[in-house]
Amino acid sequence: MSSKRYKKLPEKTKELKSEVIDKLLPLVKKNCTTKFDESIDLSIQINNKQKKGEISLRTVVNLPGGSGKKVKVAVVCEEAKIKIAKDAGADLVGGDDLIEKIKNEQLNFDKLISTPSMMLKLSKLGKILGPKGLMPNPKLGTVNEDIKKAVTDAKSGQAEIRNDKDGNIGLSIGKKSFSDSNLIKNYNAIIETLEKEKSNNTLKGDLIKSTFITSSMGVSYKIKLQKNI
Repeated sequence: MSSKRYKKLPEKTKELKSEVIDKLLPLVKKNCTTKFDESIDLSIQINNKQKKGEISLRTVVNLPGGSGKKVKVAVVCEEAKIKIAKDAGADLVGGDDLIEKIKNEQLNFDKLISTPSMMLKLSKLGKILGPKGLMPNPKLGTVNEDIKKAVTDAKSGQAEIRNDKDGNIGLSIGKKSFSDSNLIKNYNAIIETLEKEKSNNTLKGDLIKSTFITSSMGVSYKIKLQKNI
């Protein structure tokens, strides 16, 4: 049974003509009628079916307007870099001692960063880290010699771009409390990252089939793409 709040939301918004994100944000925010700071989310469908097989995207984008999330970052590194990691703001830092905790499935962190030389030991923990999406990956900047940059990027706000087998990508561009300008900055950063991925993969045709925007407990609107990707 639908709540009174839900019944007050507009109906059949997916049938409306697509509009640029600048004009949709006020509508999406107006629908944020819950008591918590709702997330503003994108649902993107890409053209991942290509003649040479399916395209699988996995990359990370730095969000210039921030993510609105507190990310607990763990770093596995050599002793010489422990202070660098701590000074950069890492929540958990260690070498073999931290690896031992991970072996015992003590995964009290949101993101794991490793130096390249420590990855040999961490790679053996794929059955523990893999299913939770915590295995460090060079494509995501989480296998990095520059620990300071990796931690700073993770803390300042990032979003992972990864499509499922049907070509769907879901990610957040921030919170209702964010200014429209910061939400738009984050949206543009995601679109620009997808443009680069299209070039890197030499894809044929448009990369994006459709893009919708919604809030955690709201309804979705179709975004009109201003760039052909």
